[in-house]
Amino acid sequence: MTEKKRLLLGITGGIAAYKIAEAARLFTQEDIEVHTVMTESACHFVGPATFQALTGNPVYTDLWQASAMQNMPHIHLSRKVDLILIAPASADFIAKLANGLADDLLATLCLARNCPLLIAPAMNRQMWENPATQRNLSRLRQDGVGILGPAYGTQACGETGMGRMLEAPALLEALRNAMFSDKLFSGTRILITAGPTFEAIDAVRGITNRSSGKMGYAIAQAAIESGATVTLISGPTCLTPPAVHQFIPVISADEMLHAVQTTTPQTDIFISVAAVADYRAAQIQPQKIKKTNTALSIELIPAPDILQTVSQSPNPPFCVGFAAETEQLVQNAQIKRRKKKLPLLVANLVQDAIGADESELILFDDNGKHLLSKAAKIVQAHRIIQHIHTLYPQSGHLVS
Repeated sequence: MTEKKRLLLGITGGIAAYKIAEAARLFTQEDIEVHTVMTESACHFVGPATFQALTGNPVYTDLWQASAMQNMPHIHLSRKVDLILIAPASADFIAKLANGLADDLLATLCLARNCPLLIAPAMNRQMWENPATQRNLSRLRQDGVGILGPAYGTQACGETGMGRMLEAPALLEALRNAMFSDKLFSGTRILITAGPTFEAIDAVRGITNRSSGKMGYAIAQAAIESGATVTLISGPTCLTPPAVHQFIPVISADEMLHAVQTTTPQTDIFISVAAVADYRAAQIQPQKIKKTNTALSIELIPAPDILQTVSQSPNPPFCVGFAAETEQLVQNAQIKRRKKKLPLLVANLVQDAIGADESELILFDDNGKHLLSKAAKIVQAHRIIQHIHTLYPQSGHLVS
């Protein structure tokens, strides 16, 4: 890496703070200049001297630190770095960020920053799932703050669930993507579909699936960070859309197909992540079907295959497909790629990915298969975008 980047590493109170010593070591080995700011509570878990030794730079802990330039560290510290990473980001600090509070040095410099901000949440699973925390995270996403993780696993309290901070290597990869990735797709128009579809049976019931939309939304964020002009078409999810150029909410496969066909003439790359229903009801009942003691038969007909419609249209964009399988992953993925004439297909096992914040993926292209080891979905999204870039100049070819 030719250009030395500067990082402001913010550490808040939480047992996961001990992991950041290893992360700081990895960051400096990547020739990243690290400046550390710790909250008062963080200092109860790990000492400032540790980070001064690992980074070779003073550690700041006090808004009124007299040694800071012009005694205004909340301004000068944020002006001299390319990116701010808060890790671990506690539930309390996330709430501060979401509400614009500035009652200590770290919160104040985040409010005064003029550079990107990433946070790596770490907390008990119930704190993570609490509606207040999720509201705060939603607001931060709308404000353009990048959320790294958390992961699922055993926690310091002895419970198991979502809330573990990402490990140091994953944080390093996220930094690489944010700090060193060129604008690979500057001027390129990327269309992404995400989430499930909902196919109505009657006035209240329908056919859908367990897709959370997380992978599609992560790819949309990674595409934005690559410089692309991004359109996101999404089925029903509980997620807050990233700051895309255009967001189009849909419900059914027919609605998604119409939105895609309207948009693809202005599209260079189409990434079909959405879990579109394979079947729909032949007849939608206008009223709720009443329960009886007899069996009920509903005729199902195939729903439109959106990806195949686009990939086999005249002069299609560069198409990327996704395959979620429950068995024979490699065989089924290769069949799907050839059938739909895709230059790239991303595959995973359903049981390992749906609803999770981490996944293991396999990429299939004309050069064979490429394993993407298990990682946070935003990390996988950046890996996918980078792989698409290696293939995109060759987009005129047909899959054999």
